[in-house]
Amino acid sequence: MSESSWHTVTIRVPFANPKHANIAMQVIDVDPELQREAVKRNLTVDGNDLVAYVTFATSTVRLARLTTNGFLENVDLIARTIGEFGEDSERKPVLSR
Repeated sequence: MSESSWHTVTIRVPFANPKHANIAMQVIDVDPELQREAVKRNLTVDGNDLVAYVTFATSTVRLARLTTNGFLENVDLIARTIGEFGEDSERKPVLSR
């Protein structure tokens, strides 16, 4: 497939600080794309932002949509986990039974 038929999506996800953005990048980077020949992903941290450069080597936008949705679901889970168990959670009172 020629490069002119690739679809490119860039996603910028702001985090509270660079540490959280780096955690998100490390967690997501562990799992390779399922269709390596069709999806090329590059994750970077720019300041407090996780920047995902995703290039889809496919003639349809369907794969672009599916991969983007999966990526955003992962980012959502990571952000909620950081919010629940991150440094700020240490200050929250623990409820006893």
